Amino acid sequence: MPLSPTASGGLRGAAAMSLLGCSTGVSAAFSAYPLLGGQALRYLLASVLLVPIALRSSGPSGGDPGARLPTGREFGRLVALAGTGLVGFNVLLVQALRHSGPAAVGSVVGAAPLVMAVLGPLLAGRRPGAAAVTAAAVVAAGAAAAQGFGTGDAAGTAFALGTLGCEAAFSLLAVPLLPRLGPVGVSAWATVLAVPMFSVAAVLADGRAALRRPDGSELAALLYLAVLMTCVAFLLWYRALERLGPERAGLFAGLVPITAALSGAVLGEGVPGAGEVFGAVLVGCGVCLGLRSPRRAPVGPSGLGTPESGVRAGRRSVTMR
Repeated sequence: MPLSPTASGGLRGAAAMSLLGCSTGVSAAFSAYPLLGGQALRYLLASVLLVPIALRSSGPSGGDPGARLPTGREFGRLVALAGTGLVGFNVLLVQALRHSGPAAVGSVVGAAPLVMAVLGPLLAGRRPGAAAVTAAAVVAAGAAAAQGFGTGDAAGTAFALGTLGCEAAFSLLAVPLLPRLGPVGVSAWATVLAVPMFSVAAVLADGRAALRRPDGSELAALLYLAVLMTCVAFLLWYRALERLGPERAGLFAGLVPITAALSGAVLGEGVPGAGEVFGAVLVGCGVCLGLRSPRRAPVGPSGLGTPESGVRAGRRSVTMR
């Protein structure tokens, strides 16, 4: 029995954000490697994997317009997506974490579902739905409760707000691209465009120190981040965005601190505390409430509704996108 668009999109969104939340240990293993050079390597490897998938998916038997060339306007939007959602997100998050604790930064970035619930409809020329905004607010509160609020200075808050904007841009800029380019095409183009951006930034910032030979644990982390956190998670997320829309897909971002806490418990880092359990309950309630709201703005080619690795604040840790 085939799944409904809501169920299919929900499963993909949950899987994408769970992969992100569970990657905190991997991010830690890669944190000593030069940031910009490491991201250039990661996206280069992901591009090598995604481009053939895009070419294959657009063939005679393919079901996704993955290799379709973007128009000039679409290309500009893809550049903006890669520059904000990938490069800007990572750089601003690192700066935020230098001024504030991960909990404080994560609490700000955790408001992404609320931002998407408001901006998604406005960018589509309609008013935000009260039910969707309420659900997103519950999810954001749950995410903040799960990771704690923490403390930080004004600069850290400013960088965290910039990170929040880039987080929302990763999805909102993709919405108009999905009907024609598809999730595979958007993922492949954004990943390819991120490589020269990170490479130029790495050379300007670090020079010859931008790259070095990774050790065994760093190489394993790089492969995980390139394959699972880019290729798999990006495809899952953009497919969820296509089916659910930004208001409802954005709710699943609240799963990041929850799955981070659960993965930490599995790895022996301690049982989740009362705040994390309470946050998980709030996130679950918010997601259920949001998925019950009507789907009003189809973005996919079939009329159905509508990531790594950078750095993302999770459960008092740094997570690569």
